[in-house]
Amino acid sequence: MKHDQSLLSLWQVTKRYPGVIANDKVSLDLKQGEILALLGENGAGKSTLVKMIYGVVQADEGSLLWQGKEVVIRSPNMARAMGIGMVFQHFSVFETLTVQENIELSLDPGVATDAASLRAKIIELSANYELKVDPDRYVHNLSIGERQRLEILRCLIQDVKLLILDEPTSVLTPQEVSGLFKVLRTLASEGCSILFISHKLKEVTALCDRAVILRGGKVSGECVPAKETPDSIARMMVGSEAVLSERYHKTIGSDEVLVTKNLSVPPTNPFGTGLKNVNLSLHKGEILGIAGVAGNGQEDLLEALSGEDTRADAGAILMHGHKVAKRNAGERRLLGMSYVPTDRLGQGAVPEMSLADNTLLTSARKGLVKKGLILPHKVVELAKSIIHLNDVKCHNAHSQAKSLSGGNLQKFIIGREVDQNPEVLICAHPTWGVDIGAASAIHRQLIELRDKGAAILVVSEDIDELFMISDRIAALYEGQLSATVHTEQTNIEEIGKWIAGGFTEEEPEHV
Repeated sequence: MKHDQSLLSLWQVTKRYPGVIANDKVSLDLKQGEILALLGENGAGKSTLVKMIYGVVQADEGSLLWQGKEVVIRSPNMARAMGIGMVFQHFSVFETLTVQENIELSLDPGVATDAASLRAKIIELSANYELKVDPDRYVHNLSIGERQRLEILRCLIQDVKLLILDEPTSVLTPQEVSGLFKVLRTLASEGCSILFISHKLKEVTALCDRAVILRGGKVSGECVPAKETPDSIARMMVGSEAVLSERYHKTIGSDEVLVTKNLSVPPTNPFGTGLKNVNLSLHKGEILGIAGVAGNGQEDLLEALSGEDTRADAGAILMHGHKVAKRNAGERRLLGMSYVPTDRLGQGAVPEMSLADNTLLTSARKGLVKKGLILPHKVVELAKSIIHLNDVKCHNAHSQAKSLSGGNLQKFIIGREVDQNPEVLICAHPTWGVDIGAASAIHRQLIELRDKGAAILVVSEDIDELFMISDRIAALYEGQLSATVHTEQTNIEEIGKWIAGGFTEEEPEHV
């Protein structure tokens, strides 16, 4: 049941950091029982605004009103005591403890009396909201969706009045997203307000009562998502002149370029997954998408294919018919492979090195070295070209990699790898944490590379993205790969079942 009174009001709130105004006279109102979306590109000011509401930082100017009274929220402890709960994008849980022990550790003094009553409360709330969380299960045995429900349960136990969710669906299967939305609608119907931060605009139109859009630290617009389309909301976020992603035409690849045969590797850590008899074939002139929820062997697959992990049997990976499983990353690059890793800073680029030097690391063979000597002007020229062609916002080619935003560094790394004209591109999470404008540019770049004949493998947790750009698609679950299907011959619901394990290992690759 919706209420008319305000729970939280922000009035002319401003927050400055050296050289930047993160929030500039932001005003918004959140009603009791309302699900409000907070939207905007990277750097728009969403994170800073949420940190002020949760007491991590304080405003320089303006006022916060909580249930009609002006307050200064000095810490997350104070926010929780007021009834404000937050579920962060990256969960803070202890793998080796049970659900109940994790909740116990996070509770503020005076919330729980004893272990027995806490356990009863967990069981009661879990049943009431259909969270299906067992207090005695160890966290390392929980799926990502179950871990998120644990985080929500932690907030509910503290009698939450406002629940803040930061990108809550980015790691969930479609079925888990439906379950989460059911919980959120139940909470809202009981008067709990929800602040929902997401880049998945289709979900915003399905769930949220209202959306506030930030651009450059200011409120640039407001809408009722149910009356909009994801495309119209995107244009409010990035400006009507921006070129957005579309559904690209699908192709059928030609020759096999990269093949795995019963690729198996043991996990690298006690809570890892490893790979079990993975069979895939990647063809020239196609994008093969690998879907899956984080922690199901994606990193193991990426490391095995890129050459970071050479533990697989010699014949488990073939490139152009050559056995490459025992060859390192540099040797695979010589055969025509490029790689965009998950970890941009530290793996994709050396943080302290300039963009020019980071260009040299993977592009030395492009005429940047003569008789063993580096040609600095050629290195800088190539770096400038990559920066210009990919619209990378930075000071210049001598800027340190760590000085760039995540989105701009991703554009640089993908631009550098595409510039190699690779025959095989292994690409991890191409638009993770990247705003809509940059994501659209990256998608177009991958399609152009495919149309030149490259074989591209994309690993992503974003099913919508995979359906947009992939010609064929498969799912990875607990280190096992499903059959591969043409994207046009399946749908998100079927792939959603596959990423939850709803396929048989014996099923043959049928396309």
